[in-house]
Amino acid sequence: MNILFLCTGNSCRSQMAEGWAKTLKADEFTAWSAGVETHGLNPLAVQVMAEAGVDISGHTSKLTTDLPADVDFDYVVTVCGHANENCPYFPARTKVVHVGFDDPPALAKTLTDEAEILDVYRRVRDEIKAFVQGLPGSLE
Repeated sequence: MNILFLCTGNSCRSQMAEGWAKTLKADEFTAWSAGVETHGLNPLAVQVMAEAGVDISGHTSKLTTDLPADVDFDYVVTVCGHANENCPYFPARTKVVHVGFDDPPALAKTLTDEAEILDVYRRVRDEIKAFVQGLPGSLE
């Protein structure tokens, strides 16, 4: 089964979801991530995922058009409202599911304390992990 995690910039939330899916559900899914734009891989997302034992440092920020053309997605999970509203067209057999998660960079923008900033990223990381652990049931 192929699953795509889609967000606006493919820099944080979708990257975390792909990392968790590859770590926790590799025997059930082939996981991908992409964005409706590319913003580069967020270093704080890399850091908090590494703290949890998941290395996403080799991931790159990509568009859906950068994915292999021969991959048919069973599920597309939009992890932010903007991606849900601007989701590209997928064949009718692809089930698109929206599961919104807070945007760590937006929440951390007004914070100055590094520990508080990292706590925001960790909270969202853990929420995404819980969602991924519930797959495939959490897709219904």
